[in-house]
Amino acid sequence: MFLHVAARIDEGADQLTRADRAAGDGDHGVGMARGFTAVRHELNSRSFDTAGELLRTIGQTLLTSVGGASGVVFGTFFREGAIQLVGRATFDADGLRLLLVDGLRAVQDRGKASPGDKTMVDALAPAVEKALELSSAPLDQLLSSVRDVAREGVEKTKTMVARVGKAKTLGERSLGHPDPGALSLYLILDAMAEYVAADRDAAM
Repeated sequence: MFLHVAARIDEGADQLTRADRAAGDGDHGVGMARGFTAVRHELNSRSFDTAGELLRTIGQTLLTSVGGASGVVFGTFFREGAIQLVGRATFDADGLRLLLVDGLRAVQDRGKASPGDKTMVDALAPAVEKALELSSAPLDQLLSSVRDVAREGVEKTKTMVARVGKAKTLGERSLGHPDPGALSLYLILDAMAEYVAADRDAAM
């Protein structure tokens, strides 16, 4: 699944770059593609005993390879979101909830962003809310639902003026454009949902 995520981020690099040119310095897509290329290498070069170990490796790899604030934010999301998954051999719906909840808390502790600040939190926070609401949903249904609300969160960032991060200096010029971090989070969740749905259909 995360190899599929890495491929999708690479495919989406130009889309992320365009979003970042409107709200930053235009390097977000290149950085995320570089980071997930490194993730692909790590996942292909070793095996993992637990979901937590895998997610922690993804986080550490992003932290050291993406660069800038994006590396810190997405590295923190995966690395800290993995803490309660260290002893779990599989990644299921409950594991996704833990990743999202703990990842959001860590990202907000690190970056001090809140919903409405035009950051990845605007896609992640509603995903967490939906994940907790659907407490008994299986992984494929849960991923589909959190993906959809994350996409809505991305759309809402177009109406926001950035209050934190490098886009803050643009003021109202950031209006009309999605936050690239929120867009990246959506692409990650969309790729996860896409992979799990295909895996489910193949098993039927």
